[in-house]
Amino acid sequence: MGAYVGLLRGVNVGGNQRVPMADLRELLTGLGYTDVRTLLQSGNAVFTATGTPQRIEKSVEKAIADTLGLTVSVLVRSKAELSTVVKANRLPVGDPKKFLVVFYADTLATDAVPTTDFAPEAVQVGAREAYLWCPNGINDSPVAKAFTHKRMGIGTARNWNTVMKLLELVS
Repeated sequence: MGAYVGLLRGVNVGGNQRVPMADLRELLTGLGYTDVRTLLQSGNAVFTATGTPQRIEKSVEKAIADTLGLTVSVLVRSKAELSTVVKANRLPVGDPKKFLVVFYADTLATDAVPTTDFAPEAVQVGAREAYLWCPNGINDSPVAKAFTHKRMGIGTARNWNTVMKLLELVS
């Protein structure tokens, strides 16, 4: 049994892909996962389970499709992986609401990573995540637009506050 964080992509944003967190907790419990907790309304869950992150992702995606009739990408990180993500950040966080970690399903292709100077914004790229500092906000951020799933592959972003709360919950 291991501790995991599940990140659902694109749920409860602008009224689309509605997944009530009570339903998500019930769904994860039904899959045999234990210690299930959710954070906020944006598809964040922590739980204990057996299996690899990739196997858990597929199980949760299938259960959401079968139970809720939605096609949702799910990214799973182990407690150790999330801890490594936090420790690997080298950028100053500043306002944690304007600092994003974008989690990707796959290793980022070097040729897909933009080399643009985004100043005053900043970016740090890891193997399967990107750290984005957006001091003027996220909505119109050039760096946030450059690191979307359309360019980089399936990914989902969480602000630094959420990342730190998820690490606390999974620990």
